[in-house]
Amino acid sequence: METKRAYKTELDLNNEQVTMCLQHAGAARFAYNWGLREVMQARVRGEKKPSAIDLHKKLNALKATEFPWMYESSKCAPQEALRDLDVAFDNFFRRCKQGAKKKGFPRFKSRKGGIGSFRLTGAIKVSDRTIQLPRLGELRQKEAGYLPVNAKVSQATVSEKNGRWYVSVLTKVEIAQPVTPDMPIVGVDLGIKSLAVLSSGEVIENPKHLRAAQRKLKRMQRAVSRRVKGSGRRKDAVRRLGKQHERVANKRKDAMHKFTTKITRESSVIGIEDLSVRGMMANHHLAGSLADASFGEIRRQIEYKARWYGSTIVVIDRFAPTSKMCSGCGCIKDSLSLSERTFKCDACGLEVDRDLNAALNIKKLAVSYMDSLNGRGLESAGFDRKVKTKLSKVKRQLNVKSDADPICLSFG
Repeated sequence: METKRAYKTELDLNNEQVTMCLQHAGAARFAYNWGLREVMQARVRGEKKPSAIDLHKKLNALKATEFPWMYESSKCAPQEALRDLDVAFDNFFRRCKQGAKKKGFPRFKSRKGGIGSFRLTGAIKVSDRTIQLPRLGELRQKEAGYLPVNAKVSQATVSEKNGRWYVSVLTKVEIAQPVTPDMPIVGVDLGIKSLAVLSSGEVIENPKHLRAAQRKLKRMQRAVSRRVKGSGRRKDAVRRLGKQHERVANKRKDAMHKFTTKITRESSVIGIEDLSVRGMMANHHLAGSLADASFGEIRRQIEYKARWYGSTIVVIDRFAPTSKMCSGCGCIKDSLSLSERTFKCDACGLEVDRDLNAALNIKKLAVSYMDSLNGRGLESAGFDRKVKTKLSKVKRQLNVKSDADPICLSFG
């Protein structure tokens, strides 16, 4: 299956190349702020919002007289920044129509918030150790052989974080789908004690990277607060703190990618719950641990990797009693506190780990829904169909004691 895929790697730049990248990032940031100011002024005058093309034409006309320094950078950097501004306004108008509480009106970008990034298009060539970008020339990669050499690159995004420069290329690649209908069906119960418990009994441990680094982060944060604002030592302390936060984030991403890749490559059908992460984060006693577990990111990765490998995802309704229901007889308890880590059924006497019981119930719901969806078992549920990814909602009565209506995402 041909799909779009992004590859990101760190660059090894010299001082001259760093200066050029700073110029491009500054040009992109300036164009974005300039375009936002133009849109706001047009709104005050009662005019129609100018598009990204209109803004780019006007900016090009002003380059020779007012902004001659922009000729030192590639024209793609400000052009793509104005396109990003257009997308930001589209998202703002969409949220306004949906009645969202936070509309997200585009804001001005400040240099204090970070150097930022810029995007380039055109003649981009990738070799084993270098990448050639417009106006920047050949940039050396720190990790040789990671970026695809023969793939067609449509765009490249250069970004900076804590003194390190990265490049992300968007390519079209052919991905083999190793998943077959005879592979196992698995139910996934996400949690805090364990990152996930599978219906097969496998437990994915939660590394809890943030908690492990909490003491060091607090010490480094105190060092920042004790430095004089605006001093060089404070900037160094902030830089060290940022690197530590980045290290924690990278460890978390590594654990999530390994788990999501494994489960999507080895399962034909994956049942997951539609968790209300925002509502769960309202509990301040668990908010830190929930953020460290990254339930939303795990689901996002499972969904897009299922497209790659041909898995089918069944999203179980968040109100389904997966924790309170007995996986043996189907009886539902009236209440189940968080402190009860072992599920004990009063009807059949089953005693099983709470999270494993929930994972087994999620698997049963997924199997029941898939059976009702195709009426002939799982063999025709998306594996033989050569169609693009679609989200299908079908309201059917489940064969278990639940009124929940799952959502099936079939990737064939």
